[in-house]
Amino acid sequence: MNRFIGHIRDIATLRWPLFAMCLLAMLLDSCAVNPATGSPNLVLMSGDREKEIGLEEHEKIVQSSIFYEEEALNEYVTEIGNRVAQAGDRPDLEYQFFIIDSPEINAFALPGGYVYVNRGLINFLNSEAELAGVLAHEVAHITARHAVQQHASNTLARTAAQVGGLVTAVVTGSGYVGSQISQVASIWAQAGLSGFGREHELEADELGAEYLRDAGYDPIGMIDALAVLKNHQDFMRLTTNRGGGYHGLFATHPRSDQRLQQIIAQVRDFDPQASYIDDNSRFREATEGLIVGESRLAKTNETRNRYYQTLLGYTMVFPDNWLVSETTTTATGSGPGKGSLKVEALRLQNNVLPQDFLIGRIHGAALEQPETLEQFRLRGHTGIVQDPQTGRKERIAAIYFGPRAYLFRGELPAAGAEEADALLLESIRSFRPIERGEIALAQELRIRYIVADEDFDFADAARDSKISEYPEETLRLLNGHYPIGSPEPGDWVKLVE
Repeated sequence: MNRFIGHIRDIATLRWPLFAMCLLAMLLDSCAVNPATGSPNLVLMSGDREKEIGLEEHEKIVQSSIFYEEEALNEYVTEIGNRVAQAGDRPDLEYQFFIIDSPEINAFALPGGYVYVNRGLINFLNSEAELAGVLAHEVAHITARHAVQQHASNTLARTAAQVGGLVTAVVTGSGYVGSQISQVASIWAQAGLSGFGREHELEADELGAEYLRDAGYDPIGMIDALAVLKNHQDFMRLTTNRGGGYHGLFATHPRSDQRLQQIIAQVRDFDPQASYIDDNSRFREATEGLIVGESRLAKTNETRNRYYQTLLGYTMVFPDNWLVSETTTTATGSGPGKGSLKVEALRLQNNVLPQDFLIGRIHGAALEQPETLEQFRLRGHTGIVQDPQTGRKERIAAIYFGPRAYLFRGELPAAGAEEADALLLESIRSFRPIERGEIALAQELRIRYIVADEDFDFADAARDSKISEYPEETLRLLNGHYPIGSPEPGDWVKLVE
């Protein structure tokens, strides 16, 4: 062993550290065939251990991140992700896809089949092929075991440095450290967010383009997605001096990166007669209403289903997983099989007590379990009323706030009425005025699609937008028309409302 170490030191003096690392790797029996490329790689773990690490690190992500829970969008991303994953080189892995509730533009993957894409990145995509391109790129990092290779290189570098004083550093990525990376507990996720270096990123693009093609998408979608994200990176550098971006992106623009263009062209020319998926109606349906910028949940770490009515100035918490529909004066929360709760704003006509106001609304029916409400400096009254004809029971309440009385009516099912009533009463008791500083949190911006006519102009749309800074530039970026260009009449356009 000492003799071997001596040879390594001699090689180091000749400035052959990589060769020395390979010799050390041979000694450690750490070579394996890459399942995606077929070439030998330096790895220090089995496939089973890779899956175990993925699960361990995913649990850290769960603890340190907030996930975007909109069910339809999550199901759509999972469907597209599985489609490209099954076209990949390791379809046997149980892939899982997650949306992180962050406005940052990034995505990353963990060993064993875990893929994460930020809500902010999805905002700037404009087709199903672009979304598939991002997911295919991350799947390719998994199939090519880039994280595992990087881990092996780092481990061997440390070992070589300890044994022979060979290596002082190993380049592992672009060097980009975004604001979110330091907040992620997993060092494997930090590596994925930073990127795996130029060669591995290009390899992921090449493999991802093949997966796109085999899944039915035009490989050009890979370049289209990267071009949109690169435009955003350039804009952010111009306006805020912030560098970085999705895996560091490219020093040049993707559309002018000759090696990337060559890779995609070769993949695309494999079957020049192929027809690709180009219907983006499901993409628009899934991303309609997607939050742009900060979300209340991410800003406040509010884990409950809090609702804000900014026009009337109140907020309350509906039961978990209930959906809320609203009009100018009403808000109705409902959950499948769990009943509903309606809140209605009514102008006070007379100076009456809340209990008298409530009794006047139930038209002579008996108010059971009456109770005075005093919350957040507001007065109110609540109780249970039974319909004499149908026998159905309701939890009702009235709370005074400003010049209005807020009337609450919640259905109580025949089975499980006690549990349902506890949920309704908890929700009613959460009703309060919106506090100073909460207005910004309450005004989440969301995507809405329209069809452009011949007079559409981004400057005009920007004047009516709620985007506070650089509205025209942001709308152009969101629609893939930055820094210049306009949609054709009949094209779909994203607005932010």
